[in-house]
This record gives sequence, structure tokens and C-alpha cells, in this order.
Amino acid sequence: MWPDLEPLPVHVPDAQWHALADAYATPPRAYHNFDHVREVLRQFRAVADGSGWRDPASVLFAVLYHDAIYEPGRSDNESRSAGLAREHLACWQPQVDADRVAHLIELTARHGGLSPADVDHDEALFLDCDMAILGAEPTAFAAYDRGIAADYRGVVPPWMYRLNRRRFLKGLLARERLYLSDFFHARLDAQARINLRRAVTEKR
Repeated sequence: MWPDLEPLPVHVPDAQWHALADAYATPPRAYHNFDHVREVLRQFRAVADGSGWRDPASVLFAVLYHDAIYEPGRSDNESRSAGLAREHLACWQPQVDADRVAHLIELTARHGGLSPADVDHDEALFLDCDMAILGAEPTAFAAYDRGIAADYRGVVPPWMYRLNRRRFLKGLLARERLYLSDFFHARLDAQARINLRRAVTEKR
């Protein structure tokens, strides 16, 4: 039923896919939807073909569940997503380390606030997979930026969104490293900085 997502290192039954798809559809989102999961899975496979994963099963389910619960403006999306992952893993994947999956998901709340010394091999690569969009080609980055803005429309006033978004992007741009792993740093850092500079300028 999900041929574009196969092959995966662990079998995911249709019932679990349906439950995931339902979670990502509620509420409707412009960016943090199942298409985002597909893109992060593409990065997951690139890592598998490159530097490799130490625990691919745990990272896989962190990818699948990291934005399963997402309500713009809330500060507990990551912990709630981790909780949903625990519930689903207990039901469909009891062999997977749910604590590790939950930990990886909860780390996404700290994007932009971690250094390579703060994370292990899989943590760095997983977080970089989620942030790979920063280094996408310009049209894809622009679509991502518009999607984030659409998700926040009606949640905060437009002027406040622009102010906070520009502050966040400037904070990323000021970091010595945008990506925690050498794998993503070498591939995407230069393009990510071009994208971020353009976005910051446009939000003035």
C-alpha cells in the first residue's frame, strides 16, 4: 500500500501506516505532513548508503513519528509525538527500543541548540536528516519556508511570525556549523547558508 516508502529495514504493517497517516493529517499541515516524512526517509536512505546507521530500526521509527503530533505554537509537540511512538511501537513493533526512539524524537525540540559534541553518531545524522531541507535547492527551500508560514497562519499575527522566523533563521546562520554530522556538513552547508541569507533578507 505504501510502495514509495519501501524498502525499509523493518516491516511496517498496513495498520501502522494507516495510523501514522491519520496522525499526520490531523490537523492539516502545509509542511509538517506525510510528504515531509517521505523527504526525511529519502535522507535516511542516503545515510544508509553512505556512512550508515548504528541502529537503523530506532532511527527509522524516529523518522516516521517525529512530527506525528504537530500543532503550531505548542511547545510539547515533540514529547507528544514521542508518546504516540511508544504506544504504536508497543502495539506493532515490540522488538524496537521505544526509549531510544522517544529520545531521538525529543531531541528535535533542540534543533539549532546542539553541537556535534552533544550527540552520538545516529543522533547527529537523524537530526541532520530532518534539517536537510535547509540545504535543498532554492525552489524547494522556498516551498518549505512558505509551508512553515502557512502552518502558523492564524496562530500568531503575521508581523510576529516574520520577526520570530527571521530571528530563528539568523540564529542558525550565525552557528559555526549548521549540520552536526560531517556527512551532511560536507554536502549541504554551503547551499543552506545561501538559502538562509536569502530568507533573512526577504523577511526584513
